[in-house]
Amino acid sequence: MDQQTNEQGKTLALVSYIWLFGIVIAYFLNNDKKNPFVYFHVRQSLGLWLLLWASGLIVSNLDNFMLSIALWIFFGVLFIYAFVTASSGKAYPVPLVGAFFQKIFARLGN
Repeated sequence: MDQQTNEQGKTLALVSYIWLFGIVIAYFLNNDKKNPFVYFHVRQSLGLWLLLWASGLIVSNLDNFMLSIALWIFFGVLFIYAFVTASSGKAYPVPLVGAFFQKIFARLGN
């Protein structure tokens, strides 16, 4: 991905981090342009949201306040990192899980 492609897709990449609606909006608005930068961040965002929901479901059944706070802080940091990289026009995967998201959602956007 070159810098011009990243700059053109920066807005949709940022939109993709706005809950589920942002992912859907960014994905469908990018279908005509096929910008790989936007698809990269759509995959990252989808993976983060799904992992947050799945881990939240597990943690909520444990009924542990400290574990819940740790979960929110962990995902807060990951979302901030992803949002900052998207706003700076970079395609860095989220630490720990980003490469996995790119692999399992590889068909999304191709």
